[in-house]
Amino acid sequence: MDFPAAPIASGSVRSRRSRVLALGALACLWSLGSVAPASAADAVLEQAAKSGEVLMVGPADSPPLVQIGPKGEPEGYAIDLARRIDRQLKAELGNNVRIRFVPVDNTAVTVGVVSSGKAGLACGVPFSWESENLVDFSLPIGLSGLRLLTRSGSLDGSPESLAGQPIAVVEGSLGAGLLGTLQPKAKTVTVATLAQAVTALEQKRVTGVLGDANVLAGLRHQRGLSGVALVPEQPYVSYGVGCIVPENNSRLLNVVNLAIAGLLQGYLEGRPEAVASVAPWVGPTGVLVVPAERVRAFFESVLLTREGFQLAAPSPAAPR
Repeated sequence: MDFPAAPIASGSVRSRRSRVLALGALACLWSLGSVAPASAADAVLEQAAKSGEVLMVGPADSPPLVQIGPKGEPEGYAIDLARRIDRQLKAELGNNVRIRFVPVDNTAVTVGVVSSGKAGLACGVPFSWESENLVDFSLPIGLSGLRLLTRSGSLDGSPESLAGQPIAVVEGSLGAGLLGTLQPKAKTVTVATLAQAVTALEQKRVTGVLGDANVLAGLRHQRGLSGVALVPEQPYVSYGVGCIVPENNSRLLNVVNLAIAGLLQGYLEGRPEAVASVAPWVGPTGVLVVPAERVRAFFESVLLTREGFQLAAPSPAAPR
């Protein structure tokens, strides 16, 4: 199928040399290029059956969800999940369909591109009611919230401590929307990506970065930063994290949910492949250092509260 050009807002797509990165069934192309929006009901899968691909978007510098590995290939919790979605997609449409990943700057751009139908999938997206009005969310794949990354001892995270301080936020993010309410006297410094905000903190151009706690922890881990802390102890706002698809694409949403449920169920049963898709990113020895019992409790709650998914007894190899 020949797609006419569909312009994307300037600066929204990461500027990198165009190339395709083979990841088995999953591929990465550094340009949205000529992508036509899919708007009719179930249009994403109908279009994928003709074009051979579903376009997935998201920030490429948001560990532990997505990051660029040593060989230049995307990796992370969302990428491992995308591979599972890819396999589920092939079961639905056949082996000639793949997921193609295109990096964009931030979550606001991600939601915009998916809601317009120019992309069919994104994973690792914070839930908000505003976004829910634009796209359809999958089962949650994790929990996160808004916290402040700051130099140790400089800010305690209280609203009073932010008065007069330069605080970096990502344009269009939940953090950007919260800062003015949290402390109107804070000096807002708007950037395109959370990675840029952390760089500004490293360069002492800002006192703190308000953003997604998991991604801030991931960037801190990735860069080996010392002398910085996430405050306050409890997030200002907590939310679920999931995948999104354009509205009125129930078949695709079912494919995504089946892949997520399979990953969660597999982790609870101790299946090595499922554990390997979760543990390096969010487990007790992974990037986020979440205790295994907390991971298990969350996965169990997701499955038990969604249409009565049946939980099998864990195998002896299941992490605890």
